[in-house]
Amino acid sequence: MARTPSNMIPLGTEAPDFSLPDTQTGKALSLSELLSPKATLIMFICNHCPFVKHINEELVSLANHYQEKGVSVVAISSNDVENYPEDSPEKMTEYAKQLGYTFPYLFDENQSVAKAYQAACTPDFYIFDGERKLVYRGQLDDSRPGNDIAPNGKDIRTALDAMLAGEPVSAEQTPSLGCNIKWRNAG
Repeated sequence: MARTPSNMIPLGTEAPDFSLPDTQTGKALSLSELLSPKATLIMFICNHCPFVKHINEELVSLANHYQEKGVSVVAISSNDVENYPEDSPEKMTEYAKQLGYTFPYLFDENQSVAKAYQAACTPDFYIFDGERKLVYRGQLDDSRPGNDIAPNGKDIRTALDAMLAGEPVSAEQTPSLGCNIKWRNAG
């Protein structure tokens, strides 16, 4: 499995708009519908990546905890489904149900949203404030498949806790590490 780090775009970057189909409801959802005035966590994930599989249980726990506090949580899959059929919208629907996702799981078929966010890997995490400004990008925590550290969401939880307390999020952030996004062949 290739280990690809996040692109660590500049803090303060404005969240790019999008409208994508939610694989759980079939309804197209836009960023403006999904934004929370408190905090919005956008995660680029997929079904087949071992890095995502490693943290799925923690993603569900984290989402359940913070959604109750008014944080919006959104997952997006941008992988090429022709070459990675396990990441198809139909399989995304199955995975979301099986894993108990309480958040939208959006399909970025033409990969334009992943490109707009400069997402590089799965998982890749972005937290935006109520003004759509980026306050965090990077890893969930220090756990990785095979490193014997249990997923606990420490980095994301620390950032969200600071935001909910009205405190600044530390600019010291560690890139996420995961499988590269499976880009469609150009041409």
